[in-house]
Amino acid sequence: MRQFTKDHAAIQHWAQERGGSPAHVRGAPDVLRLAFGPLPPNWSPLSWDQFFARFDAGRLVFMYESSPASRICKLIRAELAEDAPPG
Repeated sequence: MRQFTKDHAAIQHWAQERGGSPAHVRGAPDVLRLAFGPLPPNWSPLSWDQFFARFDAGRLVFMYESSPASRICKLIRAELAEDAPPG
């Protein structure tokens, strides 16, 4: 089921439970990603504090699938999440 959150602890827990770590695209510090496995060559790692500072500054929302094995997630602008249909 698709869910949305801005809660830092929930995002970090969801990602770490699946082996994810925070990153951004090189040359685009505001383009955030969660990496599962080795970072692609054009991504740079971030600390969770750096990630969430940029997450909040960008007014982002974390969209994710809640099933235990799912790694489906996306960082979207808050206004897009507000317009999303439930579920």
